[in-house]
Amino acid sequence: MVDFLAPLHRHFGHTSFRAGQEDLVLAVLDGRDVLAVMPTGSGKSLCFQLPALLLPGTTLVVSPLISLMKDQVDELNRRGIRAAALHSMVTSDARRHALAAACRGEIRLLYVAPERFASEHFLRTLRELPIARFVVDEAHCVSEWGHDFRPDYRRLRIAASECRRSDAQSGRPPIAAFTATATPEVRADIVGLLGLTNARLIVAGFDRPNITLCVRPVAGEFEKHQLLPPLVGETRSLVYAATRRNAETAAETLRAVGVLAAAYHAGLTDAERTRVQDGFVSGALRVVCATNAFGMGIDRPDIEAVIHIDTPGSLEAYYQEIGRAGRDGRQAIATLLWNYADVKTREFLIDRDRDDRGGQPAVPRDPDEIARQKALEHKKLRRMVAYAQSSGCLRATILRYFGDPAVHEPCGACGNCHRRGPLDDTGRLRIRKILSGIARAGERYGRRKIAAMLVGNVEDLPEPLTRLSTTGLMRDEQSQTVERWIDAASGAGLIRVSDDQYRTLSLTPLGRDVMAGRVHDVPVAVPVNRDAGMRRRASRGGLAAKRPRIDGAWRKWHAGGAEPTTGSSDRSAVDTHLLDAVVDALRAWRRDEARRRAVAPFVILHDRTVVAIAALSPRSMAELHTVPGIGPAKLAAYGDAILTVIASVVSPTKT
Repeated sequence: MVDFLAPLHRHFGHTSFRAGQEDLVLAVLDGRDVLAVMPTGSGKSLCFQLPALLLPGTTLVVSPLISLMKDQVDELNRRGIRAAALHSMVTSDARRHALAAACRGEIRLLYVAPERFASEHFLRTLRELPIARFVVDEAHCVSEWGHDFRPDYRRLRIAASECRRSDAQSGRPPIAAFTATATPEVRADIVGLLGLTNARLIVAGFDRPNITLCVRPVAGEFEKHQLLPPLVGETRSLVYAATRRNAETAAETLRAVGVLAAAYHAGLTDAERTRVQDGFVSGALRVVCATNAFGMGIDRPDIEAVIHIDTPGSLEAYYQEIGRAGRDGRQAIATLLWNYADVKTREFLIDRDRDDRGGQPAVPRDPDEIARQKALEHKKLRRMVAYAQSSGCLRATILRYFGDPAVHEPCGACGNCHRRGPLDDTGRLRIRKILSGIARAGERYGRRKIAAMLVGNVEDLPEPLTRLSTTGLMRDEQSQTVERWIDAASGAGLIRVSDDQYRTLSLTPLGRDVMAGRVHDVPVAVPVNRDAGMRRRASRGGLAAKRPRIDGAWRKWHAGGAEPTTGSSDRSAVDTHLLDAVVDALRAWRRDEARRRAVAPFVILHDRTVVAIAALSPRSMAELHTVPGIGPAKLAAYGDAILTVIASVVSPTKT
């Protein structure tokens, strides 16, 4: 029996394994092919790193995330374990030296980006390397059903067959595939596409009970950026965005209130990405705003909050990204700022012709394959939307999606479960009206048509819905309010929603009992009256809330100075009437400027940028540069004009 605990303690500082780790280490050492599905943050990496120290030869690790490779290689070398990486950010000399060291048997773990396997030279080199295990990290990338399909992963089956075993046995080295986000259909794909033989399947539970899940509905971009600073607070946080621009804007919003934050995405230079990653890992940088598509490989155990300012493209992506939080076992929170308008952005990212990662796919695909891939991504997006709109237990929704047999609800640790409670008479009557409307409509329509029918908005409805006894039954309500109550009834188990693109509604047996008055006490997560809350905030001058200027800490850190401290200014909030006047003046200037340049007004400045400028009312170019949406180009083009407009309202010249 191999003594695991001594090297575990000597090299990694642990005195015991986490749940599931020892069985997986044994399976990797056993020499069979392995497929391991374990939650993000459960310590998967150790399950191939420890065997790499106990086996002769080099363990080859395929990973799609450059940032994750860098983080793991740096940490292994700090622990005295020889490791190297081969990817686009490594110089050709460094790659050459790493391969030579691996051929001499001096490298225990060699991390390789999947695109390396497109090189014939690299494939020839593989035949010279004594490979102990062929490890495929993020193995879901091989499947079109996975949330981050990478065509280069389709090369791995052939690449593994080119490798020479370090134990001198015939055939390829054993393959160990790892993922945190594989549904049953993706698992089957991984086994077939990687050519796993007699594979040992190890599926741990998907639940991360120390992460509280929340969905926060928002009306638009401005509200997102109002909420972002308080959600981050004093925590070490990751903020995920759908696009590079949104990641940059989120970082600007946080820096504007004194939070040291930086963007991290594929559009940055290699040096800048390295600088941001190193700053976050060292603790000098507290918040990173990253694009979902590019991925985030930073592995800190003490991340306390993960915030999505845009809707992810799939539940798999969302689950993996929130899994960055709470790896030290302490309580963490994952918040999704939900706005249905974000779905259009995601649909655009799915449908655009060029590859999401900034170039053409390395493996040519025919149009039918591309169309099939897009259809799958649209289906996964619909499932993500269903999660965001759900009034049921958020944790149970995710666990059920991944086929976790331990699913139970309510979990008591998500935003929806916290809001569950008995209905009053008004709420119970509202629910019964909705259930009656679904039943009268023949259980053939989705939430929007049912809501429109109930409130009497019949103009665009199918003719059968315009003459039901329930048509106009809730005419005193808003359609959006009824839709939220439909979601709440669905979360309470009263309504069943079909899993196809039509999302049709039908009643469950419990729903029929509630409709008929046979059951009265059903806990329901009562919808939040978001619109009323927004009106209250506006009436209190919420749009003119105090917004401190950025201090010099960000620029000092960015220039390579000492570790920063958070700072803020003491400028008082502007008067609400003055804010409106500044907004009106800026919009008038924007309109004239747009006409002069023959462009749409939003090309000059977006509405949210106009309001943000008015809220800060900057007096200098330096202050104006801190406003989200004012980058260097806009500052140069419009800075003087904007400051002149503000001064004309805030400090008009006396005559």
